Amino acid sequence: MSKTLVAYFSASGVTGKVANTLAGAIGADAYEIKPAVAYTKADLNWMDKKSRSSVEMNDKSSRPEIISGDVDMAAYDTVFLGFPIWWYTAPTIVNTFLESYDFAGKKIIVFATSGGSGFGKTVKDLSVSAPAATFVEGKLLNGRNTADSLKAWADRVM
Repeated sequence: MSKTLVAYFSASGVTGKVANTLAGAIGADAYEIKPAVAYTKADLNWMDKKSRSSVEMNDKSSRPEIISGDVDMAAYDTVFLGFPIWWYTAPTIVNTFLESYDFAGKKIIVFATSGGSGFGKTVKDLSVSAPAATFVEGKLLNGRNTADSLKAWADRVM
């Protein structure tokens, strides 16, 4: 039987709630991608072109440092990867995570939360950081997500 991981980055807690509900619903391990320096409310002000998130997203080579965790990526076949959508794609810290581990031969199913924008070119933008993985565009998991609805969705995409 294959082992599944739900890895997620959550700047404000919204994606974290969905990710942990998903992990519980499908019996997967959960892993939070944590920035070495936490994001403040000012950092997340997308209307300020000099805010940390704006600066990172304007530089596609930006790789914010993460706190390394004790995740044995070799133990997993499938990884659900969750994050908020920033500027129609994943935050660059997600690329940092993907470049920190070997995802060769793994299936990565992306999901996101968003205040209004869609996936855009998210899968294309992330695949450069884990070229030997198979990416599957999941869905936006906004609103109320029950354990049952998340399990049904996960069963369809796995």
